[in-house]
Amino acid sequence: MMILGFTGGALGGHLGGWRHPDSFPTTTMRLDCMIEMARIAEHGKLDLMFLADGNGVRQMDKPALFAANSPSDRPAVFEPVTLFAALAQHTRHIGLVATTTTTYEEPFTIARKFASLDHLSGGRAGWNLVTTQYVEDAKNFGRDEHMGRVERYERAWESLDVVRALWDSWASDAFLQDKSTGRYLDPTRVRLTNHRGNHFAVKGPLNVARAPQGHPVVFMAGQSDAGKELAAYGGEGLFGTASNKAQAQAEYADIKGRMPKYGRPPEALRILPALSVFVGRTSAEADALYEELQGLISPALATSYLSKLVGLDVTGADLDGPMPQNREESLGGTAIGRSVLDMAARDGLSVRRTAERVLSSMGGNTVKGDARHVADVMEDWYTSKACDGFMLSMPVQPRSLRDFIELVVPELQRRGLRPRDYAGTTLRANMGLAVPADPFQRDAAE
Repeated sequence: MMILGFTGGALGGHLGGWRHPDSFPTTTMRLDCMIEMARIAEHGKLDLMFLADGNGVRQMDKPALFAANSPSDRPAVFEPVTLFAALAQHTRHIGLVATTTTTYEEPFTIARKFASLDHLSGGRAGWNLVTTQYVEDAKNFGRDEHMGRVERYERAWESLDVVRALWDSWASDAFLQDKSTGRYLDPTRVRLTNHRGNHFAVKGPLNVARAPQGHPVVFMAGQSDAGKELAAYGGEGLFGTASNKAQAQAEYADIKGRMPKYGRPPEALRILPALSVFVGRTSAEADALYEELQGLISPALATSYLSKLVGLDVTGADLDGPMPQNREESLGGTAIGRSVLDMAARDGLSVRRTAERVLSSMGGNTVKGDARHVADVMEDWYTSKACDGFMLSMPVQPRSLRDFIELVVPELQRRGLRPRDYAGTTLRANMGLAVPADPFQRDAAE
């Protein structure tokens, strides 16, 4: 079954989305907006709501971009795990996937936050493991410089192992709570972590009972070679960055092909490329929305955001000249930025055409048309082994999300690509992922 999630930023997924008349009137620190989106998505049986995150205010050195507040900058947003703890009380089924960085957070804190969210939501928590690409974030954590890529991924790998060991601290039956005997817990059903590695020393155990899902679902986004290897080793959801179907198919085969050496079957990882959806009751309606939004982006803003996206300053470049290329690796470079540069080179795009193509989706893929056309594209990717589903970006919130639920979801259900109800009560169940074995039960069986 095709897996569907959506990026839950209230600004919408288009650089001009928040300016559209059908967008939320205001979005800064508005819990009601987040609740409304979660409820709309749950009504449409979407599997998960995802929140990206950062650890600082960005773009202050770029006045035009800073003032416009692009959806990926988030100068004033809720801390996502805290927010999802609140949304869990207003929803019953939709998964709640939040971003936390291994570069600047300790494994014990990460394990505790997401295990707590899993309990509060009844088994719907997911952790998006990131290594942080924004170099200035380092200065909010006592460092003058950002960690290098190699060190960040070494730390991420070790952090993932420690977090999962902490989630295995308690047996699922450890807390007896037997009033007649006075035994609240069974001391034989807990274990110390006792980890000492290159980056972390953690005694444990975690002070949270075993999570309803065993472990919250682990998502990742990095698609450098190191990112792909980490996803093959321990990812369960991966946000894809391919800029076309052929590239997505190649990445899908590459990453899934790495999994057997870690003893993992391909279905243990779900790959979800980003897809920005402009849907209308007719193709003309979808075209009109697209043109309206593109018209809300000035050339100066377009080149400022494109520069940010690719990590290369093109603000002074000839708009109708070829898109500059820079293959040097930076501390904060991203797979999306490299994918955009590859696309521009492959298709011979100018700076203007590159901006026009990528800004509608903030660097991901775009589909535009009526419900049948949108479903055709999604079905083609899914059946062609380019993906296991999609991470949807909605250009205007809440209009675009509501339109997708009302128009596209019924078409996908009619084709048998989406369920008419949730498969289970947990995010794992709805994504078709196995529940990690309780190590205490496994040890007893052996």
